[in-house]
Amino acid sequence: MGARRSAIRPFAAASPHWRSGTFHNAEPAHPGPTAPPWRIAARFATRGRVGKPPTPIPVVAPQFPDTVADLAVTWLGHASALIEIDGATVLADPVWSERVSPSTVVGPARLHPVPSGLDELPRLDAVVISHDHYDHLDRRTLLALRDLQEVPFVVPVGVGAHLRRWGIAEQRIVELDWDDSVELGGIRLTCTPARHFSGRGLTRNPTLWSSWVLAGPQHRVFFGGDTGYTRQFAEIGDRYGPFDVTVLPVGAYDEMWHEIHMDPEEAVRAHRDLRGGLLLPIHWATFDLAFHPWVEPATRLVSAARDADVPVLIPRPGERTEIDDARPVGIVGLREQPDSVSPWWITVAAGRAD
Repeated sequence: MGARRSAIRPFAAASPHWRSGTFHNAEPAHPGPTAPPWRIAARFATRGRVGKPPTPIPVVAPQFPDTVADLAVTWLGHASALIEIDGATVLADPVWSERVSPSTVVGPARLHPVPSGLDELPRLDAVVISHDHYDHLDRRTLLALRDLQEVPFVVPVGVGAHLRRWGIAEQRIVELDWDDSVELGGIRLTCTPARHFSGRGLTRNPTLWSSWVLAGPQHRVFFGGDTGYTRQFAEIGDRYGPFDVTVLPVGAYDEMWHEIHMDPEEAVRAHRDLRGGLLLPIHWATFDLAFHPWVEPATRLVSAARDADVPVLIPRPGERTEIDDARPVGIVGLREQPDSVSPWWITVAAGRAD
């Protein structure tokens, strides 16, 4: 599962966000569901198949060029994203396992295959992790990356203890607190706040959770990881923005845990707070983690983005989006989408093959 609390404490105790043995949000949030477990189980048991698509989600085998782009994002499913920025390549929250669970037999399973093998990825300058939940910190994936590439793992305070327990060398672990930075591959990675929680077992909040700022000489990207809406987005935008792209979670929301998981409308609000240019959604359509229909995050996001005049791109898993100063290359933006063309998620939701 991960490191013991006793192994985490020596690294966590120096953080100003560690109090009384746990980490805390800067903006207080309820740490989990506001309903009892039996009610949650009953909702899952009676909701039918709304969380699963009626036809397969289309997956694209990504084509990574020999030369790293000035700015490109490849969504690899759920919160996993490969970000090319000013000649550097960063892999965020890589999860290649079939299930996001302590077990390989039970737990949320994939709704679509992984678009690419780990051995097919380009050379990485860094792997960044937002927090230690199973759908963001995947032991099997990290150990495979450890063996395939000489890449550093950049993580929030305390998460490094998990990596050490799994056999990742100390010199390859960079552990940061909020507003700490490290330079790798010619870009600066800054650990920034999120409004969430942590834990891989019964213990809550033993490690820090975060979002990430990727800043190169010419471009800036914000990676949200997993978070509820927080007024700190405006502070991050003022301090580190504006951002050419925000990569923000839009799924797995519910009224029972709304403080720690944004809904699509809040993602649009966060994007504007961050002073973002293009919004690229993650954390949807890969694992069934909430009660909403699988396609709802996309349809609600499109509506909210149009109302707010926010440009959004919703790629298929594996689709690489290269972004220049004029418009995205290789995928049509919402404001340029002909009415006669059905977006891929609408086609899938209607039960038609892509």
